[in-house]
Amino acid sequence: MSDAPDTFGGARLIFAHKHPTSARLRFVRFEHGMCGFTPFPAAASLCPDEEIPESPVVTLPSVHLAEAERRLGLPSGGLKIEPEFRQCVDVGDACVEVHLAMFTAMDPPFETIAGAGGRFVAITEARGCAQIELELLRKAYEAVLGG
Repeated sequence: MSDAPDTFGGARLIFAHKHPTSARLRFVRFEHGMCGFTPFPAAASLCPDEEIPESPVVTLPSVHLAEAERRLGLPSGGLKIEPEFRQCVDVGDACVEVHLAMFTAMDPPFETIAGAGGRFVAITEARGCAQIELELLRKAYEAVLGG
């Protein structure tokens, strides 16, 4: 997946599913890590909230959803942006926005995600991921379930 052309302008998406009845939260883990569709460099670090740059040109995060749905093999409307989550990662020469894309289906699309090279995991199964991804997952968990 990471060798696909970058159509996200550097932005990354974390994919998650929260079951509407049980509130069980699962994240998609790809072979390269937790963020679609390109891993962060090893030296990447989370920007403090007060340092998230405001750009005169804003790309709405929903712009990325159609491409993500296509790449994952999901139907249109299969993802929605979680408005309570917006992070920025310093990758050295740029600040990269990270958004949380939530699956809209009642149940996680296990087979579809497996076909796209991913699998659903609980946050505790993300051990071994890069530190920056663990920090982003913690913030995503807090945004969805409260913290």
